[in-house]
Amino acid sequence: MRLRRVTRHEGTRAKPGWAGALNPRVDRRKLLAAAGAGLGAVALTPSLLRQARAAAGGAGKTETIKTICSNCSVGCGFVGVVQDGVWVTQDPWFEHPINRGSMCSKGAAAREHVVNEKRLRYPMKLEAGKWKRISWDTALTEISGKLQEIRAKSGPDALMILGSAHHNNEMCYALRKFSAFWGSNNVDHQARI
Repeated sequence: MRLRRVTRHEGTRAKPGWAGALNPRVDRRKLLAAAGAGLGAVALTPSLLRQARAAAGGAGKTETIKTICSNCSVGCGFVGVVQDGVWVTQDPWFEHPINRGSMCSKGAAAREHVVNEKRLRYPMKLEAGKWKRISWDTALTEISGKLQEIRAKSGPDALMILGSAHHNNEMCYALRKFSAFWGSNNVDHQARI
């Protein structure tokens, strides 16, 4: 029995007739680019409608600002839409060389870190089962006092700092610096990407 050597692409060639339709050769990059363009067109529609309304005099000044996402160090780009000085939405930046109009879930929600009605805007303290608003001075005094108490009793390594995949680069840098100034190396991150 004689074995025949199979070339690298021989097994993936489309067969003639209906067999080729069942197993077409699809380039992954072209598929992702087409999917991104389709989703981008759908995502761009509300922005075009908003801009048309603004041009008709229904809203204030609308401007688009191309920027870089700060959620990780990849450097993806998106276009922020600002209306009367308020970041109202974001759109894909299709010409950006890194992400070409696609965004991960964190990047797609970048606006939520800045403009969100659910965002905490002042310190809160749980007292007797209810949240109570407290001043910044009170919050910082209580937190720093408790941290100093823990450090005096158990040393700097008693504190563990755990970052989050929702933190941007600057937040992660600040947490690491705080840990170093505190005198501990107990800092980690739970990123899964």
